[in-house]
Amino acid sequence: MPLWSSHPRVFLDIVETGSVMCPYCGTRYRLEGPRRPAITDRLPAPRRPCAHSFAPVARERVLIVAPSWVGDSILSEPLIALLREPYGDPQVDVLAPPWCGPVYARMRGIRRVIESPFGHGRFDLAARRRVAKSLAGEKYARAIVLPNTWKSALVPFLARIPIRTGYVGEARWALLNDPRKLQKHLLPRLVNRYAALAGAPGHLIPVPASPVLVPDVANRSAAVRALSLKTHRPVVALCPGAEFGPAKRWPPHQFAELASLFVRDGFRVWLIGSPNDKLASRAVLQSMGDDARQVHDLCGHTDLGTAIDLLSQAALVVSNDSGLMHAAAAVGVPVVALFGSSSPDYTPPLSPLARVAKIDIVCSPCFKRECPLGHFKCMRDLKPWMVYNFARAAMPFHLSARPVAETDAQ
Repeated sequence: MPLWSSHPRVFLDIVETGSVMCPYCGTRYRLEGPRRPAITDRLPAPRRPCAHSFAPVARERVLIVAPSWVGDSILSEPLIALLREPYGDPQVDVLAPPWCGPVYARMRGIRRVIESPFGHGRFDLAARRRVAKSLAGEKYARAIVLPNTWKSALVPFLARIPIRTGYVGEARWALLNDPRKLQKHLLPRLVNRYAALAGAPGHLIPVPASPVLVPDVANRSAAVRALSLKTHRPVVALCPGAEFGPAKRWPPHQFAELASLFVRDGFRVWLIGSPNDKLASRAVLQSMGDDARQVHDLCGHTDLGTAIDLLSQAALVVSNDSGLMHAAAAVGVPVVALFGSSSPDYTPPLSPLARVAKIDIVCSPCFKRECPLGHFKCMRDLKPWMVYNFARAAMPFHLSARPVAETDAQ
């Protein structure tokens, strides 16, 4: 019986093709017997099973050191999907910053989320020793370090976890005993880079599926009641913020024009974001005039977990390239993602319901926090009527309507 025989990706492959594929290296085997196995059948071992010394089994615990950005944390979900066992108890623990904890709490297959006490950018060796000491008794078989920083690999090293996997990053040869050299041309997307760490060195894995977050329905219902939100009409959620910097943010007056179009079409409009997005949401409301009374500004009124749960209520989400963009795609709602200084080739919204709105100009993407040329054309030239047409096309068919022309939006 191969180690990966109960992997969820394998089950899907069997039902569709009648064959089995190793989720770590992509090797495909034809199954013996006259019929295709049902999803509950035990699978026969292939005649020449592939060997993966680093493939975790159900009884072995794995520690994942999570990234510091919310969006990057969401993109680590396919890695966790490769590690988890569908019918066994979860054996994956995650060491994550407190602001990323609600993301991992909405992923399947995680046994425990351990809060990382280290401030952003702080070395704090004494605190890392304390955390490592507390983790040493967990008997982890393997640690996977997702950030590329030197200090992020310290805790697994100090905890003496036998196998410590991660990309070389900041010359971490001494801390990682399973170091990987990143080949960017083979793994252009961050989600693929994370998922590749599940396999053995030098082996390819299948293209990972889209990230999935499971919203807390009870928490969503409680939030709707507590915030006096109306849901009898379809909801459009707008996310005007982006933590990285202003170069990622669509101008507030253009968000305001877009919101007015949806209000006039009879949609409920919610502005969703963190307390840091409050200035952006206020600027949107100030640009809307009388239509602002039809908009609920929720920025700063929810925690991250509740914001993710509320996004699952929306008929559509329009968002800058941010953590909430990835969250909306992961909960399965239609998304229009606005890209300017960043690239959809590296961190796109991974969902068949997602669309990217982007202006192709020579200086984009620049990956800067602020526009280095001062004109901000990559976002300013992305007009509200363009985004509106994208949005209506992305909506479910029963909510779609005639897209507006440029003259209608002016």
